[in-house]
Amino acid sequence: TKIVLLCAAGMSTSALVRKMKDAAKAEDYECDISAHSVSEAKNYQSADMILLAQVRYRLKEVQGELPNNKVEVIDMKDYGMMNGKAVLDHVRKVLEG
Repeated sequence: TKIVLLCAAGMSTSALVRKMKDAAKAEDYECDISAHSVSEAKNYQSADMILLAQVRYRLKEVQGELPNNKVEVIDMKDYGMMNGKAVLDHVRKVLEG
């Protein structure tokens, strides 16, 4: 499973990526998680899930650029608390239906 987090510059979400990777390891969930600038969104058409961090206002724009991808906004509370497990659980729920 390829999960891409998009934020303003691609750096502020690195702590959340680490926490999500820790949660994935604890759950033995195979996935590739990375963070990038929202300006690079078009480069991630192969992602299973695109998550927007503090650039939620660009949701429609990213959905337009990646019409075949699942694009979601990270819950503000989970982002603020850097709750990687909750964010990963949300991704799994969406992808696994």
